[in-house]
Amino acid sequence: MEKRRRGLGLFSGGLDSMLAATVLRAQGLEVTGIFFVTPFFGPEKARQSAAHLQLPLIVRDFTDKFLPLIYAPPHGFGRGHNPCIDCHLLMLREAAAMLEPEGFDFLFTGEVLGQRPMSQHRNSLNLIARDSGVPELLLRPLSAKLLAPTRPELLGWVDREKLLDLNGRSRKAQIALAAAYGITSYPAPAGGCLLTDPGYAARLKEILRHQGEVSRRDLELLKWGRHFRLPGGAKAVVGRTQRDNEALEGLITPGDRLLKVRCHPGPLVLVPGGAAAADLEVAAGLAGAYSDAPPETPVAVEVQGDGGTALIHLTTAPKTQFKEWLVGGGKGK
Repeated sequence: MEKRRRGLGLFSGGLDSMLAATVLRAQGLEVTGIFFVTPFFGPEKARQSAAHLQLPLIVRDFTDKFLPLIYAPPHGFGRGHNPCIDCHLLMLREAAAMLEPEGFDFLFTGEVLGQRPMSQHRNSLNLIARDSGVPELLLRPLSAKLLAPTRPELLGWVDREKLLDLNGRSRKAQIALAAAYGITSYPAPAGGCLLTDPGYAARLKEILRHQGEVSRRDLELLKWGRHFRLPGGAKAVVGRTQRDNEALEGLITPGDRLLKVRCHPGPLVLVPGGAAAADLEVAAGLAGAYSDAPPETPVAVEVQGDGGTALIHLTTAPKTQFKEWLVGGGKGK
């Protein structure tokens, strides 16, 4: 009996990756998805979609290998701070290293020719295949008929005639295929990577300009609240919601300062690593401005740190006074 061939596929949990796995499984192939985790994209969507398909899913954190790409990716950034081509290459290389040890025969992805302007035009698909190290084993089932045949097709592991020829950005064909295959639950085609989010990308670029390298804690802080670069160079993060406040409290480390207005509801203000007295005064002003205390109200702002709690007394100012220090714009209102 001929061996049942096994494919390992990059699985984002989006409709394209779901269809790629389903098209191959319809040919009797054994397929498994893999999702690589970083601080910028998590596995929740992939897990939900894999469960819907009853697809085995491997989840691996490769943050340490990914982080160098946020500084100077060989193939550059997209519109945000997203090194899409180099990210994809890294995932494929990591997956390729698993083929022989885990008993897989080939790789597959849900890429569609022409769907993404940076990473899915023909030249970039060819480049990614070549630099993955296993171009002959990398199959794109959704556009395979428009691309050069791969070893799984040439050796008959996969029937090329049952693969697809999708091209372009329209999703009509994918939606029709999902209905035909009985796929009734799939996420909307919104980007799942924080590096493509304009606000997050702006905050990341700003912090890289100021400190060169970032820690995992820095990257997590960028997800929460409003960010201000204070006149003396310190950073202040102002919670917008209760969830923000809870997240900021959970990210405190020794040396930080946490500020809050007494006697009035309002946000927490986190100053990572502390600050000189002048910047702490500005951070206290932010706490007052974004609290529920009316403008021109005298308030006391608690400053919690390693040595205990101090108080800064001030009169609340309008939020517009701090607008010039807001990082990324648009969310300081």
